[in-house]
Amino acid sequence: MSTQTSQRQLDMLHGPIWNKIPQFALPVAATAILEQLFNASDVAVVGNFTGAESTLAVAAVGSNSSIISLIVNLFIGIALGSNVVIAHAIGHGDKASVHKAVHTSIVAAVLGGAAVTVIGELAAAPLLGLLHVPDEVFPLALLYLRIYLLGMPVILLYNFEAAIFRSVGETKIPLLALAASGVLNVILNLFFVIVLHMTVNGVATATVISNAVSSLILYRRLRHTELEIRVEPRSLRIDPASLRRILQIGLPAGIQTAVFSVANIVIQSAINSLGTIVMAASSAAYNIEVFTYDILNSFSQACTTFVGQNFGAGKPQRCKKTLLLCLGEGICILGLAIAAILFWGKPLLSIFDSNPEVIETGYIRLMMVVSAHAFSLLYEVMAGYLRGFGISLAPAVITTICVCGIRFGWIQLVFPQNPTFWTIMTVYPVSLAATALAIFLALAYYRPARRFTAVQKIKAGN
Repeated sequence: MSTQTSQRQLDMLHGPIWNKIPQFALPVAATAILEQLFNASDVAVVGNFTGAESTLAVAAVGSNSSIISLIVNLFIGIALGSNVVIAHAIGHGDKASVHKAVHTSIVAAVLGGAAVTVIGELAAAPLLGLLHVPDEVFPLALLYLRIYLLGMPVILLYNFEAAIFRSVGETKIPLLALAASGVLNVILNLFFVIVLHMTVNGVATATVISNAVSSLILYRRLRHTELEIRVEPRSLRIDPASLRRILQIGLPAGIQTAVFSVANIVIQSAINSLGTIVMAASSAAYNIEVFTYDILNSFSQACTTFVGQNFGAGKPQRCKKTLLLCLGEGICILGLAIAAILFWGKPLLSIFDSNPEVIETGYIRLMMVVSAHAFSLLYEVMAGYLRGFGISLAPAVITTICVCGIRFGWIQLVFPQNPTFWTIMTVYPVSLAATALAIFLALAYYRPARRFTAVQKIKAGN
């Protein structure tokens, strides 16, 4: 084992945890925020440089956000399965399992991305039809989605590669790769739209190219790293046992986030029924509110990875300490982010669309959703803790029932009684608070650290 690899394991398995969790989580949050800035720059550029079509272009890009989230989040969840499987194997000191899981993950990402591209191209128009995208927005929305879908293999490859790096505690390399491609994305956005006079097709093409660059950078680093996660091209194949374990943990997490996105598609459909101004406002607000989600989700990923390695190494007390620290530190950092966004919310919204009506409506969404992310932090970190022990199905089922059930029911039963934007937005704090409570009850039921300790004592007695 190399010195570099040993140091990565010592970071998670030995010594204080409190200072290492932010070192892991904050680069993950920054990476996700940069990734979101890809879409944000798309919205900002078409909103400011497409002339009379600006509001239509913003609405077109925004109307795709829930569909893209549905697809990408499904595979990000599956990539989390790779993270956990590799982390367990590293904690166990099982190099062969690490090797198989890494190469299986790379192949699965590319093949999965190719499949999504084909299926997505066939389903693009019907999906936008289900969202009730207005006729004047539909052609631009379809054009953006079709081009974006062509980039799914490289988009998914980047996310799996990032998960592989994070399994050993390396979070800065994915951040640097995305930073480089993010700068390229902004430059290409401006070039295609301002110089070549393209619209949504220009920003979609820029996004695909920049994602290809970030995935190639990470692949090159995986080829030359001295860590146990090094990729050898001749070993790129799917190991059935590794894939089964990855899917066993990752698929429920992926389905959870995908179904979460389905619920948001239902909400987006209700938003679309309120007109182009509300669509544009919601799109602009979404590109800001995801920053707080990225922060809270980074602490969930930190919890999963630290717990995964320590569980593999047989250290349940460090797992419990990780949970408490992720909750405490996450609440502090998220609170600062929420306060900043609410304070500067309207100037931030004006970056995407200067229409005063769009800004006022968008701020309603920011107030409701960003504040509700405090509940999201609670359930995401607790769910990440359970996944670190390999318990993935329970949080997925709970989230599906609470988030989706409440949101479906709200849009079908409550919204028709008072069809306003306020009514739609109220569902966010209601559904997220219910989910946090349900995940807490599941955690109290499973108590994985205590059960693991009890099993270890029984084995020692025998």
